[in-house]
Amino acid sequence: MHTAMGTTEIFLIAMLVIFTLPYLIWRLGNTDYWAPLVVVQIITGVLLGPGILGRAYPEYYNFVFNPQVMGAMNGIAWWAVMLFVMIAGIELDLKKAWEHRRESMITASLALGTPLVFGCIAAVGMLGYAGWKGAQAHDWQFVLGVGMACAVTALPILILLMEKLEILREPIGQRILRYASLDDIAIWGVLALILLDWDRVGRQLGFFLVFGIATLLFRRLMAWLEERDRWYAMPVWLALCALAADWAGLHFMVGAFLAGAVSEASWFDQKRLDALRQHLLLTFMPVYFLSTGLKTNWAVGGSAVFVAAAVLLLASVAGKLAGTHIAGRILGWSRTESSIIGWLLQTKALIMIIFANILLDKGVITNETFTALLLMAIGSTMLTVPVVYPKLRAAAQLVFKTS
Repeated sequence: MHTAMGTTEIFLIAMLVIFTLPYLIWRLGNTDYWAPLVVVQIITGVLLGPGILGRAYPEYYNFVFNPQVMGAMNGIAWWAVMLFVMIAGIELDLKKAWEHRRESMITASLALGTPLVFGCIAAVGMLGYAGWKGAQAHDWQFVLGVGMACAVTALPILILLMEKLEILREPIGQRILRYASLDDIAIWGVLALILLDWDRVGRQLGFFLVFGIATLLFRRLMAWLEERDRWYAMPVWLALCALAADWAGLHFMVGAFLAGAVSEASWFDQKRLDALRQHLLLTFMPVYFLSTGLKTNWAVGGSAVFVAAAVLLLASVAGKLAGTHIAGRILGWSRTESSIIGWLLQTKALIMIIFANILLDKGVITNETFTALLLMAIGSTMLTVPVVYPKLRAAAQLVFKTS
């Protein structure tokens, strides 16, 4: 039967698995409180990867996820994640951050800088053992890359979780979005620094120069166009920016983020933008999660990967909480408020996984380090709602009693 099936049929079998299995686990297991569907999809991708399914049933794994099928899925995954990162860039609200610049800068810098330091310390420890640093990386690139992975806040997932907690449109939710937006810019800036190819520095400087000029022209064009035409212009702008960034030796994802970051959310209807993000999560991003899971590797030793993931999770969460509590002391917040902000800002998931994927593609980290970072991202995201929800309820009851 295997030999009688063509690539199209096998591809559709893979699609059936990708879209059926996570949904059934999420729906029948009622996991939404501690593991939203997006987290279940990521975990399912890991389960379907070579470390678990490939090891238990290598024949079926190689049959379904053969090179031809993976090539087709990779194309879908690349475009889906570029669109997703572009939307994250569009959702940055720098004007609000500027209006509240003192509070935003203090919180964002501490919420990013403290876990970055903690993560870099963990990465220095990993350098003492073989198998973690990528073949193409200098020590500083590995340390900074892993450190920044511990400091990342996943803005799209943060929005989804705050919607679930019903605080997205509340003042605290809008404040948290401002902090996360500033951190997003720093994250992609550091990534560009890590990926800077000194042999092609002229090409990369040329990219930023041309991009700056093109951005001015693009913004004028978008201001002139009607909204319905802006929706068609954005994919063209995305493809151009991603292509130029990749050609310059950066990464197409850096170009995708920049394409969104220089765009204005006010150009688009917010409900349609939210719907586009939701539809991407529903129809295309599961393919990206699977291709991510296929990169999981336990070759250093299963226990070593789990130990590394636990250390990185501790550095990430402790660093983020320490940073927001320091900010809270400076700005006069209560301990509960600082804790809620810290726990929400430590949410990793998608952006960290995208960030780690880029480091893996560029040879900065190995598959084993990627697996440890992936497990850290899953753990941090699963902790968020169970920890934050009781704190929000307690804070609301306290306000009610004192009012």
